Amino acid sequence: MGVIAIPNGPDEARSRLLETVIELLEEGGYDAVQLREVARRTRMSLSTVYKRFATREELILAAIEHWMKENHAGLVEQPRAPGERLHPAMMRVIRAIFEPWEKNPAMLLAYFRVRTAPGWEGLHMRGFDEVIPVGMAVLEDVDPVFVEESMSILSSVVFGLVGRCLEGQIELADIMPTIDRAVYWLTTGYEATEREERGQSA
Repeated sequence: MGVIAIPNGPDEARSRLLETVIELLEEGGYDAVQLREVARRTRMSLSTVYKRFATREELILAAIEHWMKENHAGLVEQPRAPGERLHPAMMRVIRAIFEPWEKNPAMLLAYFRVRTAPGWEGLHMRGFDEVIPVGMAVLEDVDPVFVEESMSILSSVVFGLVGRCLEGQIELADIMPTIDRAVYWLTTGYEATEREERGQSA
């Protein structure tokens, strides 16, 4: 991806920085992003870069969030169809969200690395503000406790899988089938419990 020409304005320098970092991530991965190289490519001084972003990790995170907003801009809320099972509905959303990551694995691995960098705890939801409403649309009639617990479980599964991928233990293509199985067993258990409770109250 080349640097996008941005009209002159207060955010022009920020946009140039973020697009340059995205370019470096796609070319060489996380380790390719060095602030001196970013400054050289954007024709800014290193001090100007530091004024906007105090650390390399902060700059990388901002670039990834920028990339996520662009790549998830086309997602739309799609509530479950009448009678549609929870598993296929959830996987429809998860696949749409994960597809840009699969096509750009360097961005996924960079996001994982910046999320686990020292001092950056709790960032796993940063950048997902745009896609959360899309995911919640298929869960609007589902028990909130199940939603909260399943999101926590799936978050751990996803980042565990990405970590294994980063270490070369599994292929990127192995991630989605494993997520699919996790969602299947979570939703199967939930729906069985719901049927049992409805039977007892009948």
